[in-house]
Amino acid sequence: MKFNYQARSEIGEIQSGIVEASNREAAFDVLKTHGLYITALEEITSIPVYARKLKIFERVTKKDIVLFSRQISIMFKSNVPVVETLQAIAKQARKSTLKEKILKIAEKVEGGTPLSGAFSIYPKLFTPFYINMVKSGEASGKLSDVFMYLADYLEREYSFQGKIKGAMVYPFFILFVFLAVVTIMMVYVIPQLTEVLKETGQELPLATRVVMTISDFLKTQGIIAALAFLGLIIAFVRFVKSKTGKKFFDKNLLKLPLLGSFLKKLYLARCALNLSTLISGGLPIAQALEITGEVVGNNLYKEIILKTRDEVKKGEPISSVLEKYPNLIFSLFYQMVAVGEKTGTLDSSLMNVVEFYQRDVDQNLDSFIKLLEPIFIILLGGVVAGLMVAVLMPLYSIGI
Repeated sequence: MKFNYQARSEIGEIQSGIVEASNREAAFDVLKTHGLYITALEEITSIPVYARKLKIFERVTKKDIVLFSRQISIMFKSNVPVVETLQAIAKQARKSTLKEKILKIAEKVEGGTPLSGAFSIYPKLFTPFYINMVKSGEASGKLSDVFMYLADYLEREYSFQGKIKGAMVYPFFILFVFLAVVTIMMVYVIPQLTEVLKETGQELPLATRVVMTISDFLKTQGIIAALAFLGLIIAFVRFVKSKTGKKFFDKNLLKLPLLGSFLKKLYLARCALNLSTLISGGLPIAQALEITGEVVGNNLYKEIILKTRDEVKKGEPISSVLEKYPNLIFSLFYQMVAVGEKTGTLDSSLMNVVEFYQRDVDQNLDSFIKLLEPIFIILLGGVVAGLMVAVLMPLYSIGI
């Protein structure tokens, strides 16, 4: 959105122009950061719809936060003051939504709010992990190093998640093709063949009658079937996101033969990466464990990490607590933690674990995708063949 404005500067000069912002309040904030006192602000509504920016392209991504973290780290190393750093980065930001948020953070910092507190007003952009890392940097005076740790951490997470999402594209594409082929056959091909079968008047096999019934329902009540299918998907997604659903899947997915081992390595790599980054940033072990537990993404691992935090506060080493959960914590993990504790290099030992498990997960992903390809092909071929056999066998039996 664009706004025409009139304003007075700090020395009383009248200024006017156009400011771009996502809403009226954001436009006020942008102008205020430039030391202007607004006397008039009107939205420009003459911009055609096709010329307006779509919000989806203005969404702040993890990649944007990685770049922001690297920029702020470099400028802190050059001893540029915080407010000037934020304002300079905001000017370079291509997305207006990100620019507005950075300027708002700069305004809060200029008003006396700590940098970590200013970040906390945007919890969707800056996680508790991120904010606590900044707090540790403020306490230790190593903000530049902390932001570099954060940029490296976010970059690894972004790359790792990108690999998993990319690996899932092919299976979902095959599944889509599978559903499309079956739907076309049931709605267009099978009905033409069943007309011939009905004219023969013979007693049809059970499989043929089932296929004909499903085909007839999809043809006559296709909209109802589509809505029911969509409703099931929505209900499933809501269940997965609910506390009960998340608890159910967190527990039971880990028990599956192939997927369980893969997920355990994934969560252990995430635990190690978070814990290593937090310790490198200067956070106390107990606090690092607490934050790691909140961001690990699985309730079972969260419980183990929080239990470890409690025992560490009592003086127990991390490795001795993790060793009590052999079904979820692999021996390599707690052995590397034990080595790190003895040598005082826990952060670097954990990063070795991260590299090992990420390589392992990458290999498992490749193997999983290669295994899915023949499975989907066999499944698709089997279903299509089954449908055709169910309809064509009666035709062959009467010599058609």
